[in-house]
Amino acid sequence: MATKAKVSNGATETIETMVKSSSDAMKQSFDRATKSYDSLASFNKETVDALMQSASLTSKGMEAINAEALAFSKQAIEDSVAAAKAAMTSKSIQELMEIQSDFAKSSFESFVGQATKMGEMFTSLAKETAEPINGRTAAFMEIIQSSRVA
Repeated sequence: MATKAKVSNGATETIETMVKSSSDAMKQSFDRATKSYDSLASFNKETVDALMQSASLTSKGMEAINAEALAFSKQAIEDSVAAAKAAMTSKSIQELMEIQSDFAKSSFESFVGQATKMGEMFTSLAKETAEPINGRTAAFMEIIQSSRVA
């Protein structure tokens, strides 16, 4: 004969508590995973936007740097032509040497000034283009911190 085992009220409550706790834990885990997925999807979209912004800034910055290099080259050629004309009209070796010396000095000073300016432009461009990406790095760290299980 089969006998039915009777479960006491205390055991029934314990089982119900365990099932409810397990169900609540699974729901919380699912909610946390869903929230993490949504955060990750949003993070990826914002990262792509930041990369596009960085690429746009790089393009504009390089255009400005190229324009500056072209303007400097044009001015250097004009200065060289003017110095050559002045040298051809010199009346003595002494005057020719002075013209050449002045041209060399001004060319060197101009080059140093331009090199400094171009260095500053490249440094500024690097900072500007890195800024959107640095923002994404900070956002990634926030996601990591917020997704940690307490």
